[in-house]
Amino acid sequence: MTSSDLPVALTLGEPAGIGPELTLEVWRRRAEFGLPPFYVIGDPAFYRRRAAALGLDVPVKVITAPQAIDTFDRALPVVPLDVTVTAAPGKPDASSAPAAIASIRRAVADVMAGSAAAVVTNPIAKNVLYSSGFAEPGHTEFLAKLAEESTGRPFHPVMLLWSPELAVVPVTIHLPLKDVVSHLSQGLIVDTGRIVARDLHDRFGITRPRLVVAGLNPHAGENGALGEEDRDIVAPAVAALRAEGIDAVGPLPADTMFHAKARAGYDVALCMYHDQALIPIKTLAFDHGVNVTLGLPFVRTSPDHGTAFDIAGTGKADPSSLVAALNLAAHISARTPTLATAK
Repeated sequence: MTSSDLPVALTLGEPAGIGPELTLEVWRRRAEFGLPPFYVIGDPAFYRRRAAALGLDVPVKVITAPQAIDTFDRALPVVPLDVTVTAAPGKPDASSAPAAIASIRRAVADVMAGSAAAVVTNPIAKNVLYSSGFAEPGHTEFLAKLAEESTGRPFHPVMLLWSPELAVVPVTIHLPLKDVVSHLSQGLIVDTGRIVARDLHDRFGITRPRLVVAGLNPHAGENGALGEEDRDIVAPAVAALRAEGIDAVGPLPADTMFHAKARAGYDVALCMYHDQALIPIKTLAFDHGVNVTLGLPFVRTSPDHGTAFDIAGTGKADPSSLVAALNLAAHISARTPTLATAK
């Protein structure tokens, strides 16, 4: 049995953001987009209210377990939470954080139990979660924590931003720029490269993934003249990856890595910090990029955009990234045995 036989679990995300209306819109246009069966974890009454406010003809069906997904062609299946959602578009309230967190927990529990093919997460508002006492830097780290709670094993989550035009991985993720150098190490780069190479092979079906590694400093450090990190940290890490048989090249100057001719020569770019990776992919694929978490025992994707409070509730949000996230999750998980089978 493979995960292709199971539905995708879609989280609520920040209820005051655009996630709920995108969920309603993609279900309404499910045939047009060729979407896999999915269910959402949230407050059914909230989805009914949001659909009515937007003038969308989307019937909502309460289901108690993913196995009841046979209603997908007739209604949006919703697994209810024990949280009543009261947030209005653009206005997070006291229900926002508890509902968003509970939805993520339930989605991970379902996929770890072998009841769902993959987890697709709608965008959250980190500042809203932080104000409620949320301790993790973001989605990626929280998912790794939940996986560890379920298995008793630690995981190294790796953020892959994927699009047909470009795939990038930030080696350090949610850090202030001033802290990047102190966190960057040869071991971190090597561990990240190993996970990327393995998952691109196992989950994306790339026989021999080609990795390019960006330098940290301008011109990749100019052999120490513009910073010693590329010579002393990045270059040895690339050499270690190559010694393990991984096709890795670098460190390369980041300013010459992302034009069309350069992109044709690799499958993924490893970047040293958040914006070095996200600026090029959001420039090239803002509307349809997908966030994929590698290194976890389950498939997780997410739209590569935020909550967009300024347009929430207007019906103006573009569903392209959520469509891409759902379809990519189904594609990747089709190659992956269910967790229940793999145990």
